[in-house]
Amino acid sequence: MNDQLIEIGKRLSEIRKIKGISVEDISKQLEITEDEYIAHESGENDFSFSFLYNVAQILEVDVSNIMSGQSPKLSACSIVRSGKGLNIKKEGHYEYKPLAYTFKGKAGDPFLVTVEPDEGEVPKFHSHDGQEFNYVTSGKMQFFIDDIVYTLSKGDSVYFDASIPHAEKCLGDKPLKFVAVVINNGK
Repeated sequence: MNDQLIEIGKRLSEIRKIKGISVEDISKQLEITEDEYIAHESGENDFSFSFLYNVAQILEVDVSNIMSGQSPKLSACSIVRSGKGLNIKKEGHYEYKPLAYTFKGKAGDPFLVTVEPDEGEVPKFHSHDGQEFNYVTSGKMQFFIDDIVYTLSKGDSVYFDASIPHAEKCLGDKPLKFVAVVINNGK
């Protein structure tokens, strides 16, 4: 269990309680067991982006607020300077950098995602509401959607229905970097 997972779990618990949503209700909406949800709040389970995105939609908060604990000053313009901004590292091989965390009323969430090389099996599939656009900026990606697999390289992109189970994996020995834009369905 790492400290970041514990902190995110505490924030989830606090926000859920403030919103007056029971563990039973949120776990039903997420289509997981109450024990699985409680394991997330206690920091025992790692968070997929899809899990956090879906929780944020239910709790009506921004994903970056759950991940960072910061309530950014919202504005009509968001600039993230190189090497600055929020940086969320997950256990495993993923790092997320929100690219519009201070933008007020955004219709989508752009992230710079870095995936370290991993010789392991196929990554865990996830899904969430909305649509998603991924643009590879460096490295090579194996992109899984349902039972189809694509290989994407620098300059390649994919746009897809994010409610379909999907996963990304770094191919080769260099990190994969891509811009992911999650587009909300107007919720």
